Amino acid sequence: MPVISFASPKGGAGKTTSALVLATELAVNKQSVIVLDSDPNQAINAWASIKGCPAGLEVVPDVTEQNILDLIDDAAERATFVIIDLEGTANMCVSYAIGRSDLVVIPTQCSQLDIREAGKAIALVKQQEKAFRLTIPFKLLLTRTSSAIRSRTMKYIEEEIEQAGIPRFEVEMTERDAFKALHSFGGTLEELNPKDVGGLQKAIVNAEAFATEIIETLKEGK
Repeated sequence: MPVISFASPKGGAGKTTSALVLATELAVNKQSVIVLDSDPNQAINAWASIKGCPAGLEVVPDVTEQNILDLIDDAAERATFVIIDLEGTANMCVSYAIGRSDLVVIPTQCSQLDIREAGKAIALVKQQEKAFRLTIPFKLLLTRTSSAIRSRTMKYIEEEIEQAGIPRFEVEMTERDAFKALHSFGGTLEELNPKDVGGLQKAIVNAEAFATEIIETLKEGK
């Protein structure tokens, strides 16, 4: 079953939130999902502790370089999708996960600093490709963008990404209170109360579009 790793050396890039949004959206759509939480902050495990996981979703905490390969193999046998929230720093655990991934998602904010940091994640993917003589698909995911304003800086960076031939998702994870609310209230976007969270429906549409493009990208990879 496909293994999807979320990798970013830059804190605040939206890595964990994007992984969580994808996992919950797949589960809502009746897919079985196992999330391996290897980030030292254990944010997805903390989310699961609030009100439990929705049907079809399981979170495995405390994933380390000593156990990650066995956990990936076990999860791939039991779930339709395996999602790995990786640590920000490059280490053996990150390398092992990338080497086993069918797709590496590299979340990044649309700033020059963040794009440079995302380049480190791309370099690590390329390194693993050489080490294992594999082709490891990856894509940049622009996060925390504005759905209403396209600044000059953002347009310039988008042009840079295109000229460099770096693949990226057409869907962006826009700045939404609902995505942040998952970490406070637990559960899925569909379970949040629209009275408590503004723009909830738009966040759900965003999440659905992201999950759809992930599935399409995996099919293209095959």
